[in-house]
Amino acid sequence: MDNQDKIILEGIILYGYHGRNQPEKEIGQTFVIDIEVERDLRMAGTSDQIEGTVSYTDIYRVVKEIIEGPSLNLLESVAHNIAHKIIDKYSVDAVRVKVKKPSPPIKDAILSGAAIEIYRRKNG
Repeated sequence: MDNQDKIILEGIILYGYHGRNQPEKEIGQTFVIDIEVERDLRMAGTSDQIEGTVSYTDIYRVVKEIIEGPSLNLLESVAHNIAHKIIDKYSVDAVRVKVKKPSPPIKDAILSGAAIEIYRRKNG
């Protein structure tokens, strides 16, 4: 049976220096991140205790650490690092990570952003 319980953080806005172009690495840009963490939340629901869940503050700190950390070339790498750090550090079943550049450096492009989304399961 797949667990349908989720901890969701939407629209995390942080500044980082990720991208293949030199201006992205030097000037940086804003990133918008959405996270869904799958975990059975019944214990937290019945006990009303933090031990039955993962603090969304802790999840946010992982995202902030990766986005504000060393420069990576690809959004795929950024998302991968976030997903695997959450999976390795916390008792979760899976994580979905969406990383968006609201202003990607694409000449003459009119779009509201470019994004990638990955889904990773623990031990998978």
